[in-house]
Amino acid sequence: MAHSNLQAVPDAPHEPAPSSVDLRREFEAVDVDSILAQLDRELIGLVPVKTRIREIASLLLVERIRRKMSLASTYPTLHMSFTGNPGTGKTTVALRMADILHRLGFVRRGHVINVTRDDLVGQYIGHTAPKTKEILKKAMGGVLFIDEAYYLYRPENERDYGQEAIEILLQVMESQREDLVVILAGYSDRMERFFRSNPGFRSRIAHHVDFPDYTDAELLAIADMMLAEQNYRFSQDARDAFVRYIALRKGQPLFSNARSIRNALDRIRLRQANRLVSDLDRVLTSDDLTSIEAGDILASRVFSGRSDAPVRQP
Repeated sequence: MAHSNLQAVPDAPHEPAPSSVDLRREFEAVDVDSILAQLDRELIGLVPVKTRIREIASLLLVERIRRKMSLASTYPTLHMSFTGNPGTGKTTVALRMADILHRLGFVRRGHVINVTRDDLVGQYIGHTAPKTKEILKKAMGGVLFIDEAYYLYRPENERDYGQEAIEILLQVMESQREDLVVILAGYSDRMERFFRSNPGFRSRIAHHVDFPDYTDAELLAIADMMLAEQNYRFSQDARDAFVRYIALRKGQPLFSNARSIRNALDRIRLRQANRLVSDLDRVLTSDDLTSIEAGDILASRVFSGRSDAPVRQP
């Protein structure tokens, strides 16, 4: 009988957990501060939201250190709820939150899969489970952002398949929480009703972040930032006109904070372009091309009492 020349190799000794950790070194190693700085640059205002994100980042940093020192034995629940009106930065914050989670080692990839009910719920028996599972497969290792999550639950329709998607989500949120973070988003009052109707979700949400509406001054600053990114600017008269525009538009239906400001600026740029090409014999300067004038704003139907909300297709 041949004898093997292989000898048993003893297991490598486990490196003992450190008894102390240099906090500054840990903080600088993951460079979370650069992500928080990026969030400050991307979003005007939202001080309560930014403060909460910093608090969550600090909690995760401490949790990372605790794990390194063998002081944590269970994986933390990281699922979140972002509530607030449209256009308040929820999607942008979700992207930066995914970056933070990835830097700190709580998700493998740090990508965000953004979905709504239609991406998860099927229209006939046997359709919902594969749709939901396919989305979850894509989201693994990152963040699943479910916008208007309350539409998953439609108790008035007994033939609705949203409950099946909910049950699959709840199971995965518990069993795969080391590989997936779910963020539910939507209007505050509707999300509250959704949580009352689905207590399983509430019990799995660790962090609730409420996004306030922007003030008039913040909306003006957002407009300035958006215009500057495209190399435009308000003249002084145009700025005064846009202040009036904001006050009127906020009182109209379907106002969506920064989203409505972006849409308004698109229409203003369209009117500016039409004004410029109305006289083909003129010589245009860079100032002509970059300046938004009061007339470009005052031509908006908002000033005639009509809604400036996007026209919804039937």
